Amino acid sequence: MTDFISGLLRMRRGAWEMLASILIALGVIMLMQPFAIGLYSYSFIVTLIGTVMFIIVSHFPE
Repeated sequence: MTDFISGLLRMRRGAWEMLASILIALGVIMLMQPFAIGLYSYSFIVTLIGTVMFIIVSHFPE
């Protein structure tokens, strides 16, 4: 856990890509759930933020 946090603070690609992937997966789960319209409403923006974040952090140093 401390490696993950230190990777985020040092702007390393691995930790930020993992966070972006989690956001993408969270957005897809929010899109497919049938219970809360609020989660469904924000699913596209969460997926979009995760995708743009992944594109940006793929240029970070290893």
